Amino acid sequence: MFDPLHPEDARKHAPATERNRAPILEVLRRVLPPQGLVLEVASGTGQHAVAFAEALPGLTWQPSDPDPGLRASVRGWSASVMLPNLRDPLDLDASAADWPIDRADAVVCINMIHIAPWTAALGLFAGAARLLPVGAPLLLYGPFLRDGRHTAPSNAEFDASLRGRNPAWGVRDLGEVERAASAFTLAEVVEMPANNLTVVLRRR
Repeated sequence: MFDPLHPEDARKHAPATERNRAPILEVLRRVLPPQGLVLEVASGTGQHAVAFAEALPGLTWQPSDPDPGLRASVRGWSASVMLPNLRDPLDLDASAADWPIDRADAVVCINMIHIAPWTAALGLFAGAARLLPVGAPLLLYGPFLRDGRHTAPSNAEFDASLRGRNPAWGVRDLGEVERAASAFTLAEVVEMPANNLTVVLRRR
């Protein structure tokens, strides 16, 4: 799913990151607090972590990923910029009952809940609820169904391909997400390029 930059380079590259980071950043600037600790769950290659930490110097960015190869990629991208507000990635499995962090001022999760079993989404909502104070945001980005329907034919094709690779994966329905995230209030849904959404939930 991710391309290595070079066989001897730990950094991996996701082309979609180059395309979506600017629109995501526009929402982050508006929704995240001006200061504090942001936990990114499932940081993947680390390209988002570097871009957002660089653009939001008032925030401390805490990347995480359960995959050791991807944590190495995050470290590789981090070493290329040496940002003081970008932390070393945590070994964090969203579906785990215990996370290696006890507080955050915001949680960001990009392109995870459709490429993971539903238990990972449930774990994300439970973990974020443990960490966040009242009113703090949990941001999700990716494709979603709305009222049980895909928002574009390309999303339907993507959903079918995901389920063909793993029946536990698939594009999630926004209503089901809202019901499962019962410790949160759905504050905002932002239409994004390429038929994606940014979903802003706030801790009750």
